[in-house]
Amino acid sequence: MEFNVSKCKTVHYGKKNICHKYTMDGQPVEEVSKEKDLGVVFTKELKVAENCNEAYSKANRMLGLIS
Repeated sequence: MEFNVSKCKTVHYGKKNICHKYTMDGQPVEEVSKEKDLGVVFTKELKVAENCNEAYSKANRMLGLIS
């Protein structure tokens, strides 16, 4: 199986992380500060605030549809 490099991303966790630049097939892999996987937002600080904001926004959208 081959990886699609344009869809690959890296997130560096931890304060003392060296943050290397990664490449695949000679192409650099995109660095991001947060990524959403299976409905959960993972930030490089591992804070839950981003998940709470997502849930709050989704609940407000649903309430708007109901009313």
